[in-house]
Amino acid sequence: MSTEELNNATKDLSLDEKKETSILENNDEFNVKHPLNSSWTLWYTKPPVDNNESWADLLKPVVTFSTVEEFWGIFHAIPKVNELPPRSDYHLFRGDIRPEWEDDENSKGGKWYCQFKGRRDDLNELWIRALLSVIGETIEKDENEVNGVVFNVRKSAVKIGLWTKSCDEEKLKAIGETFKKVLKLGDEEKIEFLRHKDSESRGAKPLIIM
Repeated sequence: MSTEELNNATKDLSLDEKKETSILENNDEFNVKHPLNSSWTLWYTKPPVDNNESWADLLKPVVTFSTVEEFWGIFHAIPKVNELPPRSDYHLFRGDIRPEWEDDENSKGGKWYCQFKGRRDDLNELWIRALLSVIGETIEKDENEVNGVVFNVRKSAVKIGLWTKSCDEEKLKAIGETFKKVLKLGDEEKIEFLRHKDSESRGAKPLIIM
């Protein structure tokens, strides 16, 4: 399903004189559902209160959805990314994949990421563009290589990352090119791909820079 189809699926439609109602119009009595190819789970990492809290304590699943209408209902109900506190994260992952390097679907992969300094005015737009490209599967060509997308909020910068299941450079380069377009980056702006197994090493070099 393309990004345009995702957007169009939420508009009013009429079939055989019966008005269809989307979840955006009525949360209780909507009768239109457009299924996605996969179910997706939104996770949230809350800011740590003290150093005794583990990653498992901070990371919590929020909701799972599998239709366009459910996605838009959730998106409009949760805080926007520019409202999130420092040291918090949103994670959107396919099916039952956990947003952790150790998950079997993630362990052999890595992530494309782009860092933005400060709180830009268009962060919400960029995040929704990234979400739509992932759930609509327009970020790749029918390969299910992308496992999820992450938004990290830090004190001086934010990051949008795209997690993959492998480190196949041919596949990654095609995904990276699309990812740059989704984030509206110019040729002079760079994104980097880092393997998960290298992420804990200080000074680890990216596998690819585009």
